Amino acid sequence: RKEVHPWLENPSAALSAARWLGKGAKEDGDGAAVDAMRLSFDSISVRGRIVIGEGAKDEAPMLYNGELVGDGSGPEIDIAVDPVEGTNLLALGRPNSIAVIGACKAGCMYDPGSSYYMKKLVVGPAARDVVDIDAPVEDNLKAVAKALGKDVNDITVFVLDKPRHKQLIADIRKAGARITLHTDGDVAGSLMVVDPSVDVDVMMGTGGTPEGVISACAIKGLGGQIFGRFDPQSQAERDIMIKEGTNLDEVLSVESLIKAGAFDAMGANRAQLMA
Repeated sequence: RKEVHPWLENPSAALSAARWLGKGAKEDGDGAAVDAMRLSFDSISVRGRIVIGEGAKDEAPMLYNGELVGDGSGPEIDIAVDPVEGTNLLALGRPNSIAVIGACKAGCMYDPGSSYYMKKLVVGPAARDVVDIDAPVEDNLKAVAKALGKDVNDITVFVLDKPRHKQLIADIRKAGARITLHTDGDVAGSLMVVDPSVDVDVMMGTGGTPEGVISACAIKGLGGQIFGRFDPQSQAERDIMIKEGTNLDEVLSVESLIKAGAFDAMGANRAQLMA
């Protein structure tokens, strides 16, 4: 989508990872994508800093959190990468595994720190002002349906097929909406919601916090909305977040996740990245 500057496709990473499609070796596929993506950055005229990458420097030799990328010229930007979002999907040869980069002006991208999971509610432009992450599922679905001029029975909700979503799935079905269940890949789910050519209207449920920030780049570029609240899935995650001073009750939005507007300077650099 050439109009979405903050969201950069990376065909070199995707093509490198594709060689591992269905081979059951997700680490090898991810490694190939990382190598290709890092090489692509060397030819881009930006001064980039990886805010969300493959982990700490001692865990990831390339594309680690805090790494500087680009050729050192051009605008300063914050970058979030996921060389293969959906490594299990890649290993099993399933659809919706994607290679993605999100970018915005330097200092404007939310750093999730030690938060790995967050509850998310994603909608497109027409429903961005009518939903509330704290509202009952049925109320949100009715609000989305009204905004879209649909019946609730015609609303489709993207949900990750995880045990933690048992009650959520039951509530959606009780409300009468349809569900598309996916084992992995909630960045792809967010993109489906804000893409008018795809018949998915809402994304609900708990997924990765870093993936939420990456998704917010595209959601903001396309005028949608994401609301999120931290949802630690272990006591260890909760404890370290509290130690870092994180407000676990904070509700995040596309405006707080990506504070900058659409990054117009990325228009030219996107072409370099895709070359």
